[in-house]
Amino acid sequence: MTTADGILATTTPRDRQVWDFIRRNPTIVIGGTMLLLIALGAVFAPWIAGDPIVFKPVNRLKPPSDEFLLGTDSLGRDVFARTVYGARISLLVGLSVAAGSIVAGLFFGLVCGYYRRIDAAVMRLLDGIMAIPAILLAIALVSVMGSSVRVVIIAIIIPEIPRVTRLVRAVVLSVRELPYVDAARSSGARARKILLRHILPSTVPPLIVQATYICASAILTEAGLSFLGAGTPPEFPTWGNMIAQSRLYLASAPWTIFAPGACLALVVLSVNLLGDGLRDHLDPRLARRM
Repeated sequence: MTTADGILATTTPRDRQVWDFIRRNPTIVIGGTMLLLIALGAVFAPWIAGDPIVFKPVNRLKPPSDEFLLGTDSLGRDVFARTVYGARISLLVGLSVAAGSIVAGLFFGLVCGYYRRIDAAVMRLLDGIMAIPAILLAIALVSVMGSSVRVVIIAIIIPEIPRVTRLVRAVVLSVRELPYVDAARSSGARARKILLRHILPSTVPPLIVQATYICASAILTEAGLSFLGAGTPPEFPTWGNMIAQSRLYLASAPWTIFAPGACLALVVLSVNLLGDGLRDHLDPRLARRM
């Protein structure tokens, strides 16, 4: 008898279901656990880290030690505290962009996919937005509207809306011709009821997966904008700002750039792992194959 069989033999049916889910979906568990730990660190940042803004020139560019776990930057600020607080901005931007683009794209996708009369006009407008590189569009919007977290979120949401709209529209076009939708339409059901009860549930699984990829992309875009000086204001501790401010000290003080870079890569990896696992779990064809 293997160790896994022995564990299953001594567990309750509910625990066995949890164990089976973990065994069949390791990427969801790994990615979700990593993301949960990062989120907990961001939530409890005031209790586990010091002040990320106060600076002391006497502590300038100190290497990692017992007093400063990840050293200090060029202004004497605690790199560990700034890295922990930087997770707040990154997760806020990622989750806000994912939620905003999913809601807007879902609305436009349902309308365009079901009402064919306005489909062409709206989709051509969204295609025009997709033709503009996302980073350039975001830089232009930040330059016009000013630099703030709210503006950065809006600037990243706009390029993501056409992609979500095309995904939802494709699902609606395939579902609206199915027999149960035709039956609901023949019975006199209103279009709103058909969309919400019969078509909307079919869009949920792909949207959940798409939301994870949008979240990861938004975090990278925010870091890129902050690195270029067109994103979050410098007074906010973000990973992009930290990398931008520390690039001149890469040779003499590599710890100032390693911590935010590693955390940025880790959070994007965890979100992508979660998205890949959800895709495999929610796709019935892949589930049967596994």
